[in-house]
Amino acid sequence: MEETVNKENGYTVYLAGELFDLKHIAGNALLSESLSAVSSGRYRPVLPQDLELPSLEAKVIRDIDYAALLGCDAAIFQFDGSDLDSGTVAEFMTAKFVDIPSVLLRTDFRRSGDRNSNPWNLMCDSFPRTESLVVDTMVLYSKEMEKGWMLASEVTKVVAYQVAAQLVEKLDTAIGTSVVLDEKENAEARRLIRKTYDL
Repeated sequence: MEETVNKENGYTVYLAGELFDLKHIAGNALLSESLSAVSSGRYRPVLPQDLELPSLEAKVIRDIDYAALLGCDAAIFQFDGSDLDSGTVAEFMTAKFVDIPSVLLRTDFRRSGDRNSNPWNLMCDSFPRTESLVVDTMVLYSKEMEKGWMLASEVTKVVAYQVAAQLVEKLDTAIGTSVVLDEKENAEARRLIRKTYDL
């Protein structure tokens, strides 16, 4: 059964990725704003960094992030870095267990794959309802800088919009792909994850 990509109230999209420093937090926020703007609000990002935490205990943070992921219609997993962030990969696998339409995004020009065509470990590849977007943002940034921009922050916004525009297309495709789990199977998979993860 195919899903339409014009859901009346739009789609919530979980943005998974590293959140260990200012560049990660700022980049995630910029990508979120760009995705919302480019899609005219059809895609409403959910940022883990913005979730209200009752405490900073590790399990509390983990549980809130997983609950947010399971509550979203789709997800974007940022696969940047010389080695993929283990938390992002764990969230991606959880999303696949419950058939959440997903986009794997890499904006890092370094390659770290093996036998697959994508620049990441083959064990994270070839899943249903999953699209990949690999963008060399350094090239995009350099091209925009050549146009004579004065502020690097403005160039960064332009590049984020360009990436967001491509993400919208990939999200449309992933969401429009036939579901793997029917409604009953999906509910059972979510029940098992909540039980197994002690959520």
